[in-house]
Amino acid sequence: MARQGERRIRYAVVGAGNLAQVAILPAFQNAKDNSELVAIFSSDREKRAALKKQYGVECAGYEDFEQVCRDARVDAVYIVLPNTMHREFTERAARVGVHVLCEKPMATTVEDCEAMIRVADEHDVRLMIAYRLHFEEANLRAIELLRSGTLGEPSLFSAVMTQQARPGDIRTRQEVGGGALLDEGPYPINAARYLFGAEPTEVMCFTQEDPDSRFEGVDGTALALLRFSGGRLAQFAISHAASEVSSYRVVGSKGDLRVEPGFGYGTERKHFLTVEGKTLERSFADQDQFAPELLYFSRCILEGREPEPSGWEGLADVRVVVALQESARTGRAVKLPPFERRERPSMDQLITRPAFTPPEPVNAPSPTLE
Repeated sequence: MARQGERRIRYAVVGAGNLAQVAILPAFQNAKDNSELVAIFSSDREKRAALKKQYGVECAGYEDFEQVCRDARVDAVYIVLPNTMHREFTERAARVGVHVLCEKPMATTVEDCEAMIRVADEHDVRLMIAYRLHFEEANLRAIELLRSGTLGEPSLFSAVMTQQARPGDIRTRQEVGGGALLDEGPYPINAARYLFGAEPTEVMCFTQEDPDSRFEGVDGTALALLRFSGGRLAQFAISHAASEVSSYRVVGSKGDLRVEPGFGYGTERKHFLTVEGKTLERSFADQDQFAPELLYFSRCILEGREPEPSGWEGLADVRVVVALQESARTGRAVKLPPFERRERPSMDQLITRPAFTPPEPVNAPSPTLE
């Protein structure tokens, strides 16, 4: 809850695609304790007109970004743009003193990630990457189980994340940073990193040479292997050309934990915990996964502290994605230089808000075949 007299952080949402319309914009109702929607940016006039009527806020084109941020007294932006535009709008926001919450992947290159971190530091603004699962109970409980030693020493992580991409969706287009590795890769990479509490040291990747015309120039399917210190291994399969699956499993010396669905939103989630041959099932009710991001980031801004999923967390995943792309291209394993992350998600970050029925989007079809 908001403290008495605490002001609300004023947000602009930059981008009005499907995710923004069905999940992020309506989440402000669940985040009203300390967060407030004041502007929306889109290149689509029809979207702007409809969303202005629906939310009663300023709606403008990207060319008016800086002026609207000033006029609407925007404190923070939530960037929901194609991957190749994340750096540009992070820099534009920082230069007018606006804090940044940016969707993942943080960017398409390590250099862009580093530039985003640098510009935020130079202009003294907070930069957070939108890892919604860092605030969600099923994943935080999984981390807690690993840290408690319930599974013993963890040694293996395995995940599958697949879906059928809609033809023409930005996730299938090379020029805007599409492809399965950039779109879906951050989910299992991030999960392996926070469950093991470590960073990978070497990676190997195979991508499928898919004749499907949807994936010209991008990877439609990929299989990856990550080596961690202490003999730990992680593997995941991702695809934009397969039936929908979302699951991960971590195996330790005393037991294993399977989480289904592993990475999505809008549905109940389950744990299947097996120790000493006995399996316990636990369900987690569907919750709004986007309002917690807003509530948490607003608190960081109000208290002047760095968010846990900072720009460094985004960089940690992108550097692995880039190495996997190199491995797929060369057919060789790629070693990663040392990289340290002291901050990890914890139960202290758990925030729950009720699920809602998503509104019908305007000119923003689902990214998947339904």
